[in-house]
Amino acid sequence: MLYAFAADRGIAHRRIGKAIVATSNEQLEQLEEIRTRAVANDVHDLQFLSRNEMKSLEPEVQCVGALYSPSTGIIDSHGLMVALEGEFEHYGGMLVLKAEVTAVIPDPRGFVVEINNLESERLRTRNLVNCAGLRAVEMAQRILGARSNSIPDAYFAIGHYYRLSGRPPCKRLVYPIPVTGGLGVHLTIDLGGQARFGPDVRWIEKPDYRFDDCAKDDFVSAIQCFLPNISADQLQPDYTGVRSKISGPDRPAADFRIDGPDDHGVTGLINLFGIESPGLTSSLAIADYVVRRL
Repeated sequence: MLYAFAADRGIAHRRIGKAIVATSNEQLEQLEEIRTRAVANDVHDLQFLSRNEMKSLEPEVQCVGALYSPSTGIIDSHGLMVALEGEFEHYGGMLVLKAEVTAVIPDPRGFVVEINNLESERLRTRNLVNCAGLRAVEMAQRILGARSNSIPDAYFAIGHYYRLSGRPPCKRLVYPIPVTGGLGVHLTIDLGGQARFGPDVRWIEKPDYRFDDCAKDDFVSAIQCFLPNISADQLQPDYTGVRSKISGPDRPAADFRIDGPDDHGVTGLINLFGIESPGLTSSLAIADYVVRRL
């Protein structure tokens, strides 16, 4: 779906492939669990690679085996967002910034949405999709009539990214086995050929984007598990991101939760919780699912 959208609208992208690597025999079982979940979600092109097969693809990678996705790619994220905004406006949508929703009141015709810093201060809508990202839980709490036990707790994790000096060690994206709270410190490559590593997982009380270099040694150690030739002096602080989570550090992982009226009791409402990476690249599929739920 995304590849077709990008090709049709001239959004830069490239299908480069992605490998999830096991660095011990025990982790091979986890690769099988990932493949089983993928098949259950209609992903059928994953391939198991032996140590030597992975070595032939990416000589710098150290592993005992890998799960390879040939259909994974990279895309100009800004270009994608501009295209989505254009599509939204083409069909009559309007993007309004710096306008806080203070309350949502269901009524027989749909919803009355109360908004600060907007000329009318009230909008009416038949359907409402709460996809407020980091504030989705807070937004759900402002919707009158929604069952309180349908709203999850909110947690936040900051992830740091480091930029790699010099040429990328690989031509493909390379990921370790997922860790608690995230996908693990992995290698990403952008369309300009710049390599980055990240993100780590550090639980925080509230969104805070300051870069903290104090855990760089742990970061480097995580990378060297599968790319042993990467050294600390090759890494430069790049940026951080904060992820919206609905499960804390001591709970089983939960994400991409999409609740409809059967879940919260409000007709015409869809709540999206825990939509983190890869929320942008799965946005078209999410939208398709949301429309079918309404």
